[in-house]
Amino acid sequence: MESLYVVGFAVLAVIAFVLVIILLKFFTTWVRARVASAPVSIGKMVGMSLRKVPVGLIVDNRITAVKAGIDISSDPLEAHYLAGGDVSQVILALIAADKAGIALDFNRACAIDLATKGTGKTVLEAVRTSINPKVIDAPNPAMGRATIDGVAKDGIGAKVKARVTVRSHLDRFVGGATEETIIARVGEGIVSAIGSADSYKDVLENPDRISKAVLAKGLDSNTAFEILSIDIADVDVGDNIGAKLQSEQADADKRVAQAKAEVRRAAAVAVEQEMRAKTQEMRAKVVEAEALVPQAMADAFRSGNLGIMDYVRMKNVQADTSMRESIAGTDKPPGIQPS
Repeated sequence: MESLYVVGFAVLAVIAFVLVIILLKFFTTWVRARVASAPVSIGKMVGMSLRKVPVGLIVDNRITAVKAGIDISSDPLEAHYLAGGDVSQVILALIAADKAGIALDFNRACAIDLATKGTGKTVLEAVRTSINPKVIDAPNPAMGRATIDGVAKDGIGAKVKARVTVRSHLDRFVGGATEETIIARVGEGIVSAIGSADSYKDVLENPDRISKAVLAKGLDSNTAFEILSIDIADVDVGDNIGAKLQSEQADADKRVAQAKAEVRRAAAVAVEQEMRAKTQEMRAKVVEAEALVPQAMADAFRSGNLGIMDYVRMKNVQADTSMRESIAGTDKPPGIQPS
C-alpha cells in the first residue's frame, strides 16, 4: 500500500509540475489577453504550441483586432497562419479598411494575402492603394519604352506618355488582372485613339480626347484595379510614317519594274541571238548556192548554152554593179563575193 501511495504521489507531482510549467509559460500571455478583453484559453494556447504555432503572434494580433473594434477569435488566425499567410498584415489591413469605411471581411483579406504571397505585395498595400490611389506610368519605363506611338490618318505619328490613376478593387483583387494588363490596355486604347484622329494636329490640340476615348472603353474590367483617371503627360510629333511607307512602296515598285524590264531585256537578247543564228544559217545557204554558180557556168559552156561573149557581158555587168555600189558606199553582206 505504501508503494501505491508513493506511485500516486509521484504521478500527482509530475502532473503538478507540468501544470506549473504550462502556467509559467502561458500565464503572462493569458493575463495580457484577459486584461485586453481578448481572452484566449490556456488550453488553446497549449494546442497552438503543440501545432508549432507562435502563441504570442496569434494572441497579440487578436488583441490588436479587438482593440480596433474587430472581434476575431484565435482559431481563424491560427488557421490562416497554418495556411502560410501573414496574420499581422491581415489584421492591419482589416483595421485600415475599417477606419476608411471600406467593406472588407476577414476571409477576403486572407484570400488577398495568400494571393499576393511571393509577388512582393501585401494585403495591407492593397488596402492602402484602395484608400490612397496610386499612379501608373504608361508605358512602364522599366519595360524599355518611353512613349506609346500611334499614327494618325494623315500618316504622321504621335508619341504619347500617359499616367493612369488607379485604386485597388478589393472585390476583384483575387483573380483580377494586374498592373501590366492595365498598361497594355491603356496603350492599346491610346494607339486606337490616335489612329482615329484625322490629323496629328488634332491630337496635339486636344490630348484630352485620347483620355476620354480610352476611359470610355472600360479598360478596368476584370482587373484588380479601378481606373480613376487617365492623364496625358506629354505628346510629341513622331515620324512621317505615311511618307516613309509611300517611299518604300515606290522603291518596291521600282525594283519590280526593273526586274520585269530585265526579263524583257533577257528575252530580247535571246531573240537577237536566235535571229543571228538564223542569219548565219541563211548566209551559209547563200554561200552554198554561190558555190554552184561556177559549176553551172562550166556546164553551160560545155553544152553550148553560154558563149564567150555572154560571159564577157555578164562580167561587165558585175563590174558595173560593183562600181555603182562602191560609189553609193554600200557594202555587200559578208559571204557574198562577185563571181
